[in-house]
Amino acid sequence: MRVLLVSANRTEINMRALPLGLGCVAAGLKAAGHEVQTLDLLEAQDVQTALEGAIGRSVPNAVGVSLRNIDDQNMLSPRTFLPEADDIITRVKSLTSAPVILGGAGYSIFPEAALARTQADMGICGEGEEALRLLLERIERGRPLAGTPGLYLKGKGLQGERIFVRDLDRFPLPGADLLTAAGGSDTALPVQTRRGCPMGCSYCSTAAIEGRAVRKRSPVKVVEWIAQWRAVGVRRLYFVDNTFNLPASYARSLCWELIAASLDVPWTAIVYPSRMEEDLADLMAQAGCVEAAVGFESGCERMLKGMRKRFTPADVARTRAVLAKSGIGCMGFLLLGGPGETRDSVKESLDFADGLECDSLKVTVGIRIYPGTPLAARVLREGVVAPGDDLLSPRFYMAPGLEEWIRETVADYAATRPSCVVDR
Repeated sequence: MRVLLVSANRTEINMRALPLGLGCVAAGLKAAGHEVQTLDLLEAQDVQTALEGAIGRSVPNAVGVSLRNIDDQNMLSPRTFLPEADDIITRVKSLTSAPVILGGAGYSIFPEAALARTQADMGICGEGEEALRLLLERIERGRPLAGTPGLYLKGKGLQGERIFVRDLDRFPLPGADLLTAAGGSDTALPVQTRRGCPMGCSYCSTAAIEGRAVRKRSPVKVVEWIAQWRAVGVRRLYFVDNTFNLPASYARSLCWELIAASLDVPWTAIVYPSRMEEDLADLMAQAGCVEAAVGFESGCERMLKGMRKRFTPADVARTRAVLAKSGIGCMGFLLLGGPGETRDSVKESLDFADGLECDSLKVTVGIRIYPGTPLAARVLREGVVAPGDDLLSPRFYMAPGLEEWIRETVADYAATRPSCVVDR
């Protein structure tokens, strides 16, 4: 089949993001024998012109539209991207009679609700390499769609339970023809070596997207892929794995492969704020790591327990010291206003962040509530959201009576610290 895959993301949040997930799906479909074209609308000057050109060239039998983010998670003035995405879908349907299939990380969090709010015909929840291949096969052969894993049909709900393929090496990684914007640019190339997160933080949506079981690619194949991108001019990498340092044995193997390849390309990663060993930090530095993002979220042990974190402030301090000793920069993150937050715990967190002396610090006020999380169950019990609220329209948790005080306190804090950025 001829397939057009469209990344609907038109906004940069925190950093410019290449559509890695869409590229992975495209590579999988291409390997399965489909004719695949991709369109990244972040690069488009005019959406209508870009869609007309892509659809005219590909004459697709099916169009996939990837939703990376549903909103910007900004509590003070939230911006939702779904109307813009639906406009893109409406334009697509005016140009072709091919079925429009939703997918992407943002869609996977709200599969039924997002499908109902758009003009799309169906959607794939979760990783699409296998599920979309099966769906296209059934469409092409005129077979019933019932039973397709992760498939939602408008008005008919879920058609088949999601699947999580354990052997990620079954799926090829995208080449320069599928992620053309990265070649020779200053944009960091996103690299995902693992999927799934077992940590179960109270507010996190990762499990809805990737599942809880950790599944890994071969370090050798990952580094071979990176080397291909290095050859076409990529100058920076960003490992998007939720916990680069876990499991530690895998992280060590990956670093050894990077060192052996002598790629000379700097990279950043996300590390879990515990079990960061000195030998692993040294290996990361040797392999090119220049900065680690450490989402410690709070400096109050009581708050960390409430968020279901598996670390303490002492673990965070040790991780920061280990990174510093290896010459790796540190970007810290605070998440304030959650259940149980008080003025004392906020002050404790800000004082703790000062003591860490991170190279940069991002402070987020208010917690976005995602369906299926422990936080969502709690706010339903407390009456913060009404039964039946699908949470597609951004809803946030803020400890009662603290919002104005937290915002003023954090603003005063950031005013004297140039490295601190406040996400209000």
